Amino acid sequence: MAEQEENTILQMHDLRPAPGAKKKRTRVGRGEGSKGKTAGRGAKGTLKRYQVRPGFEGGQLPLYMRLPKLRGFKSPFKKEFQVVNVATLAELFPKGGEITVEDLVKAGAVRDGYPVKVLGDGEITAAFTLKGVKASKTAQAKIEAAGGTISE
Repeated sequence: MAEQEENTILQMHDLRPAPGAKKKRTRVGRGEGSKGKTAGRGAKGTLKRYQVRPGFEGGQLPLYMRLPKLRGFKSPFKKEFQVVNVATLAELFPKGGEITVEDLVKAGAVRDGYPVKVLGDGEITAAFTLKGVKASKTAQAKIEAAGGTISE
């Protein structure tokens, strides 16, 4: 007997949905027995009688009209540089030498985690070797005139 039960093959007509998987839909508004009368919408008011469009604020000036129109956009790919002037470099490192972004962060000239750009405001006499920074043309000219170099 046990062998016969083991050998039975599952047929398409034997398949049934799992218990509780098939649930009848609630028919609202069909008498007060179940979900009748207000049909689950509560009592009185605009939303109970008909739908209003998304964003409708009951006659108040809506948010999309309160905001300014067409004012450009902010690029998510914009690079924000920390700027340091040549004069600041001369103050922080009067002897010159090799300067990296880490040195500038330690000196408190820039914040960590941002690219650095050197601008040409001020004068220098010491020779700087800047590594890992960008520089404006005026800054580059002043640094090279003092005998320094810049490498990105």
